[in-house]
Amino acid sequence: MNTDSLIDTFFSGSRRALAKIISAVENDSARAPNLLDAIYPKTGRAYRIGITGPPGAGKSSLVDELTKLLRRSNLIVGIIAVDPTSPFTGGALLGDRVRMNDIAMDAGVFIRSMATRGSLGGLSQTAQEAADVLDAFGKDVIIYETVGVGQSELDIVEAADSVVVVLVPESGDSVQAMKAGLMEIGDIFVMNKSDRDGAARAMSELQAILHLRLNAEWNPPVIATIASQGHGIEELWGKIVAHRALNEQEGRLAVKRRDRLEKLIRQLVMRRLKQEFWDERAETLLQTSLNDSSGKSVSPYRVAEELMRNFESRTYHAR
Repeated sequence: MNTDSLIDTFFSGSRRALAKIISAVENDSARAPNLLDAIYPKTGRAYRIGITGPPGAGKSSLVDELTKLLRRSNLIVGIIAVDPTSPFTGGALLGDRVRMNDIAMDAGVFIRSMATRGSLGGLSQTAQEAADVLDAFGKDVIIYETVGVGQSELDIVEAADSVVVVLVPESGDSVQAMKAGLMEIGDIFVMNKSDRDGAARAMSELQAILHLRLNAEWNPPVIATIASQGHGIEELWGKIVAHRALNEQEGRLAVKRRDRLEKLIRQLVMRRLKQEFWDERAETLLQTSLNDSSGKSVSPYRVAEELMRNFESRTYHAR
């Protein structure tokens, strides 16, 4: 199917066309930029929610129950479940669609598992572009469920309009979670599996830490949930709605989305430069230099300079 036909089928509501375009984006297909360019004018309506937290916190169960609640309100939902990359295939390893059987058959829900493919911030490199595709397709809410790496979660802050951090009593000392960077990024905190021993104490510790954050406009709430039983999900959604309303009222949502657009443009330029930089000549120059530098006669700084001159020469002659 050519690009124009695929776009027409996409805008007619074909889930198959939706899946094909996301696959083109994820695989960095040659026609992905043209597809994204064609659908971009239809983006900007969906609200994007990031769900993150350490492994075993019950993020998938929470996403499952939240999606059911949204569907009862007739909201159309897209889910991007970002899994660790398989070391053998490079594909998504956990397969969240298997774990979300209850909602996977709902025509108002589209779930896509994506591999991190080396991204350290918890999101796939192309997850935001996939979210744009879901947005243009008409989704009201897009949910990112990210890898709970407990390390750099900056990607989710930049990709989502509201960030929900999911913890459990067994997650360990709340201070450790703060050190891992999770405490700084959350707009809403969830203490999941709150029927377990130590939940009340963990919530108190979490609330005490959050009081140290200087943010007069929005004080991140802590919500007790038991996602496996659907408890606390309505309260969670109410806080997300309140956070959205405040951000829209203060103009912060527009600023955040502008910053997101700026970063995306910078990433696209960097990706394009990287692709154009490493041509066959540059690769040959690098390998030759590595062989020659075994005796430290050629420094890496000189090699880098030669590679830059090679790129500048090609760019100049291409004008």
